[in-house]
Amino acid sequence: MRNRIPREEIDKWLLRLKKELKNVKANGKKGKEFLDNINAYIIDCEHFLKNGDYVKAWELISFAWGLFEAGIDLKLLK
Repeated sequence: MRNRIPREEIDKWLLRLKKELKNVKANGKKGKEFLDNINAYIIDCEHFLKNGDYVKAWELISFAWGLFEAGIDLKLLK
């Protein structure tokens, strides 16, 4: 169960999110909270990748993307 998600798929979405974040700024205090949480999920994702737990890594990068997209939609990130 731990390795049913290909590492390459996780790496692809992790890299894409990191690229997107280079062009994003927080809009206010709540936006900064969103960015801080996204970055925390990225760090956790990388931790689980190193430990070979691809399911948890996939969950974390998915959560990070969800926060990123919500932040953009709510205009907390620009």
